[in-house]
Amino acid sequence: MVRPAENNDKSGSKAVSKTVDDFVNSMSEEQRMLVILKSQLYDGMWEPMLDDLRNRLSGKPYIFKLTNRIQDDIKRIEQMREFEAEHKVDLADYVEPA
Repeated sequence: MVRPAENNDKSGSKAVSKTVDDFVNSMSEEQRMLVILKSQLYDGMWEPMLDDLRNRLSGKPYIFKLTNRIQDDIKRIEQMREFEAEHKVDLADYVEPA
């Protein structure tokens, strides 16, 4: 598993690291795939991926066809995006491509 460079900030970096490790270890295969797709197809950004999914639901043109579970994927993305923002991490740094 790829790990980002160590943070020299001793004021809680171990707690954040443990929190991130726990979150990554609890991720489903669907969540891991979304993180990989974000990294490889959407330049590491959630918003273009969410736009694609929402466009598909509304019958508009979209870039990438994931699966029939679009609503579930949108919820997963929103959860992971919030986690990344809260902990100032990119989950792609912790999830290896298949």
